[in-house]
Amino acid sequence: MALIEVTNLVKKYKISQKKNGILGYLKHLFNPKYIEHTAVNNISFKINKGELVGYIGENGAGKSTTIKMLTGLLTPTSGKILVNGIIPNEKRIQNNKQIGAVFGQKTQLWWDLPVIESFDLIKKMYEISENEYQKNLKKFTEILDLQDLLTKQVKSLSLGQKMRCEIAATFLHNPEVVYLDEPTIGLDILVKENIRKFIKDINKEKNTTIILTTHDLKDIEEVCDRIILIDKGSIIYDGEKETFKNKYGKHIIAEFIINNKKKNVTLETSDEDFEVLEENEKSLKIKFNHDQFTIVDIVKSISNYCEILDIHINEEGLEEILKNIYRGETIND
Repeated sequence: MALIEVTNLVKKYKISQKKNGILGYLKHLFNPKYIEHTAVNNISFKINKGELVGYIGENGAGKSTTIKMLTGLLTPTSGKILVNGIIPNEKRIQNNKQIGAVFGQKTQLWWDLPVIESFDLIKKMYEISENEYQKNLKKFTEILDLQDLLTKQVKSLSLGQKMRCEIAATFLHNPEVVYLDEPTIGLDILVKENIRKFIKDINKEKNTTIILTTHDLKDIEEVCDRIILIDKGSIIYDGEKETFKNKYGKHIIAEFIINNKKKNVTLETSDEDFEVLEENEKSLKIKFNHDQFTIVDIVKSISNYCEILDIHINEEGLEEILKNIYRGETIND
C-alpha cells in the first residue's frame, strides 16, 4: 500500500473581477463578479514509503497548492488525499504529527529565541523522547554544522544559517513524510551541497519519504529518483528521473579540441539534429541528436574538417530538457 495516495485531486479558486478606483470598489461591493481559476486539475499519483520525489513545474503550475493540500493547509475542491491512511484536512493535528515541512523562507522557529530553545519546544510539542532527541540533535548538528548557531537568536542568523536550522527542526521528530518547498532558494553553493547531502543521508538511514519542489534543478538532479512534472495544474510526466532524461534528452553536447582546420572544407550541419554552437581555431562545440547520429558518425564528419586532439561529451541536463518542454515540446507517453 502506498504511503501517499492522491486521487482525482482538484483545487479551484474564485478570483474577484474588480475594477480600479472607488467606483470599481462600489460596483464590486453591490454586484461582485468572479472568475474561477483551476490551480490543480484532476491529478492522481501514489508515492511509496522511502521515495525521493521531485515535484516540479513552472511558477503557477500548481506545485505549492498541491503541497498545501497534502499538508492539510488547504481543503481540496474535490478528489481524495490519504497520507499514511489519514485525510490531511480532516485530521490536521494527527497528520501534522507524522509530517515535516519547509516552505521556502517562512520560518517555523521562534524569532527571538536561541535556536536550541526552539528545538526544545519542538521536542515538547511532538513528545520526542529524550534519547531520540539527543541522538538526532547530535547527528544533525554534525552534518549541518550547527554547533556555533544553537545559542544564537534566530533573527540574528543569515539566510543560509537559518535554513540549515529549519531543515534540522523539520526532521527532529522523525516524520514519516517531509515536504520541502524551495529549501535551497537564495542559498550559496556550499550550503546547498550540505542540505542535499543531509536529505539523502536521512532518507537512506530512516527511509523517510521526501517530496521536493524547487526551481533549482540541481536539487532534483542530485537528490531525487523520481519526477512528477506538473503544468497548468495537470501532471504531464510521472516516472523515473533517468527514464525521463533518456526519453526526452535527445541531444548531446560534444566539445572537440581541434587543430589544422582544412581550408575550403565546410562542416555540414542539419538544424537541430547537428548544430555548431561555438567554433574557433582550437575548439569546436556541437549539439547533436543521439537518435539520429552516433558519436562515431560525428567524429567521421569532423575528421574531414580538421584534426581532432580530444573530445569532451556531456548529455543534455534536466534543466535544458525542461526548457525545451516549456517552449512547447510535447510529451507523449
